[in-house]
Amino acid sequence: MIPDMRTPRFTIPSPVARIVARLPAAPPAFVLARALDFGVGRIVSREQVAPLQGKRFALVVRDLGLAMHVESTPAGFRVARAPYAPDLTVAATLSDFIALARREEDPDTLFFARRLAVEGDTELGLVLKNLLDGIDWRTVLERIVPFPGPRRPAA
Repeated sequence: MIPDMRTPRFTIPSPVARIVARLPAAPPAFVLARALDFGVGRIVSREQVAPLQGKRFALVVRDLGLAMHVESTPAGFRVARAPYAPDLTVAATLSDFIALARREEDPDTLFFARRLAVEGDTELGLVLKNLLDGIDWRTVLERIVPFPGPRRPAA
């Protein structure tokens, strides 16, 4: 859990979701692809992401009506252009995705509670889950945004 506060469960208000659902999906998918590219070599090795090469993914934020489609290529991750069938689709609410990223919720628990849907290549889903589970998110997040807390004495 990062830090010691749990993220409250929330739902995106319907008017906001209706607006977001009408916006182009490419900009958020581009940000997702760039974030994934940033992590390769810094957070995970190229060898670890090799099984993902040539695969297409859809990340669906249910309560926003947002579906981000990315694919893994030899040059890195990029926005996947529709129409195509993704190899793997992962869907949840924004609140549940945040809880997963903060490790406040276990993916298996959310899956069996039907709050996380995984469709498509289940073996690929397991590879992705194990890859994400191996990341020390606290260290990654602390590099990006230092968490408030007791200050260490100056040396």
